[in-house]
Amino acid sequence: MEAKANVRYVRLAPRKARAVVDLIRRKNIDEALSILRYTPRRAAGVVAKVVKSAAANAEHNMDMKRSLLYIDQAYVDEGPTMKRIQPRARGRRFLILKRSSHITVVVKERREV
Repeated sequence: MEAKANVRYVRLAPRKARAVVDLIRRKNIDEALSILRYTPRRAAGVVAKVVKSAAANAEHNMDMKRSLLYIDQAYVDEGPTMKRIQPRARGRRFLILKRSSHITVVVKERREV
């Protein structure tokens, strides 16, 4: 059994969010949250919220034990890109791309040993 949570349309570049998500994959929930707490990236706060939401979904909807939960999958997909224009020399323009992300976290329960 698995529980998942996702957040969509986060105004954060997927490349920067993937660097944070790679830190927590295959970790226990509490360990992942402590890693995110001390990661000095803007994406760490958003990813921590998604991890907490996935853990809450597992506890309340699937009756899983929080102590046995771990992050099975965590991935970042690219969302829509907003395009903004900055004027440049001689009447030209420069395109500014404001990227967005969809972040998904899937948690599972470890088997008791």
